[in-house]
Amino acid sequence: MYRYVIKRLLMLIPVIIGISFLVYFVIDLAPGDIISQIASEDATVEEIEELREEYGFNKPIIVRYAEYMTGMLHGDLGTSYITGEPVFESYMKRLPNTLILAFASILVSVVISIPLGIISAVHQGTWKDNVTMVVALLGLSMPNFWLGLLLIILFSLKLGLLPSGGYGTVAHIILPAITVGTGLTAMLTRTTRSSMLDVIRQDYLRTARSKGVPEKRVIHKHALKNALIPIITVIGTQLASCLGGAIITETVFAWPGVGRLILDSVNSRDIPMVTGCIIMKTITISLILLCVDLLYAVVDPRIKAQYAVKGGKSHG
Repeated sequence: MYRYVIKRLLMLIPVIIGISFLVYFVIDLAPGDIISQIASEDATVEEIEELREEYGFNKPIIVRYAEYMTGMLHGDLGTSYITGEPVFESYMKRLPNTLILAFASILVSVVISIPLGIISAVHQGTWKDNVTMVVALLGLSMPNFWLGLLLIILFSLKLGLLPSGGYGTVAHIILPAITVGTGLTAMLTRTTRSSMLDVIRQDYLRTARSKGVPEKRVIHKHALKNALIPIITVIGTQLASCLGGAIITETVFAWPGVGRLILDSVNSRDIPMVTGCIIMKTITISLILLCVDLLYAVVDPRIKAQYAVKGGKSHG
């Protein structure tokens, strides 16, 4: 298993190089001039040229990219053109807020979707199944920005129960978490239902029922446990996506997370900030997906045995 982990971590290197190269060049090719945003309105031509030289814009882009990657190898993700703050510090300041939103959204999703998926699978073809699938389809169909605005109008403007945006209290996280969690809930409900339907038809569950095992125990202990692999996959993917930054939701609710930081940096053409944040986002997502793969071995001993066999072959 250790060899597998090391292999996955080494695979990050070409991914980071490729993504950083793409982001760096695309942002540089975007219309507009970053120097005009940094310089004061009454700056002279000489002062603008000095700024170009200071920030390295008098060098070819490939040279600037090579210098940036050299700094990254030494743990330096660069400094923001706009704020002058180190990129890593800016990212780490926003990361806790994104973590709060991500885990709150996943909590909403898991608490609602897994019971609904189980009920839908157990009562396949009944009105309970049909209602659950219609609700799941609606959840998948609603864009986050539309749902977010709808929740703000209802709970903030009309009823005055919750704040419309910002950060600081538990009340501020409720609407953003529901907005992100709704789409996640719909997807996870459908996955849970599909996975449970595959399992509940298995012979070993019929054997358990014939031995007099209570139906609730058959479903929750035996069926759900064996249906967890696809469910864990979806939860891990959703968590990785949320940790990358829910850009639309963070913008709608003025939530100070990583997604909003990236969007603001793109709008201001802050190349080091955009590149550094996306590199950190890539690393975060890759580590989450690696943890999901390792969690498979905990849930299913057969997968752990496969890791052991692969490790033994590699060692041999």
